[in-house]
Amino acid sequence: MTRSAEVERAVEGAYRRGWALVLAATARVARDLDLAEECVQEAYAAALTGWTRDGIPDNPAAWLTTAAKRRAMDAVRRERTFRSKLPLLVEPEGTTEHEVAIDEPAAVEPEEVVPDERLRLVFICCHPALAQEAQLALTLRLVCGVTTADIARTLLVSETTMAARMTRAKKKISLARIPYRLPEAAELPDRLRAVLGVIHLLFTTGHTAPSGASLVRTDLVDQSLRLARMLRELMPDEPEVRGLLALLLVTDARRASRVDVEGRLLRLRDQDRSLWDRSAMAEAHDLIVDGLRGGRPGRYVLQAAIASLYAEAPSYDRTDWPQIVTLYDELLSVWPSPVVALNRTVAVSMVSGPARALAEVAELEKDGRLARYQYLPAVKADLLRRLGCSQEASIAYRQALELTRNDAEREFLTERLTGRHRA
Repeated sequence: MTRSAEVERAVEGAYRRGWALVLAATARVARDLDLAEECVQEAYAAALTGWTRDGIPDNPAAWLTTAAKRRAMDAVRRERTFRSKLPLLVEPEGTTEHEVAIDEPAAVEPEEVVPDERLRLVFICCHPALAQEAQLALTLRLVCGVTTADIARTLLVSETTMAARMTRAKKKISLARIPYRLPEAAELPDRLRAVLGVIHLLFTTGHTAPSGASLVRTDLVDQSLRLARMLRELMPDEPEVRGLLALLLVTDARRASRVDVEGRLLRLRDQDRSLWDRSAMAEAHDLIVDGLRGGRPGRYVLQAAIASLYAEAPSYDRTDWPQIVTLYDELLSVWPSPVVALNRTVAVSMVSGPARALAEVAELEKDGRLARYQYLPAVKADLLRRLGCSQEASIAYRQALELTRNDAEREFLTERLTGRHRA
């Protein structure tokens, strides 16, 4: 491997592992998310040259953090100098929301409330003045380093639409002078719903990567699990926090069995259950039980309960399908999502047959909200195949292929389409 290729690989690895920490540290200096992101991008670009010349540092994240923070401090100083020379443009009393002393810490922030840099930045990005879609998109992009294209696929919109949403959100932060500050402890519950949504979406994006060669992006999955655990330490009495952690644990417990030795996707019915992480499943079970005791369960507790039923069944065919349908019905009552409705059709097909489930999929097609969701035609294709409608199933598999960008999923769909799949 050439020196240049080695550096590129090191920078790419540092991006995947350290983007969130580098951005969080830089944002605390910049007091502006747009400026922080710009400085971090410049730092990564500088690493390509600097590491080629001087060698790859022992601690790439520390090198990148230092480089990005220096750029941010220089930018803030330049702005301060500019303002000092144009006094008529400066407010007569105090400072602007985003001005901060460079040489001393921001003591006004109760940093002990949220001790982790990444979780702190998630709470800051989930400002109630921003629309929920903007909160999700900004946090996935800025805190987690997920590409705009992958965020768009995850949120079922076009890349152009997603880019425009993020641009509008950043402008709103700037024009409305939304301060870069940690919310007070009393404000945290008001942002909890958005924070839970961000962590869950981060996990979903890593559990099945929207694009790329690998089915799983372990860096995103591990990051979401860390954030969920820290959130539980921060807010241990919140049932939905326990529910989210349980959902992530029981879902990720199957990680080792989701692909075969050649990296090919395995359906749940074909997975080796002896490879599942029993300790994670047991921890999730205890969290679910605690969540169900706290009154009417919320969406994350119910999702975790459904995932736990799948995991605890001795085999796919011996899954408690009627109970899963019941839980999906309750989940739809608290979270009427078309994705939930589609997932429910799989359980319906096991209880009432594929024809009944196919009728419900047809209703979701008419609804239109899942037009960009590759799993709708994939589920439809499987139901049609089970009904013996091979020609219609082939059409649906092709539709799913057109919407799918993950290589492992594309190979699986191609095998189903060509009839090379295992029975």
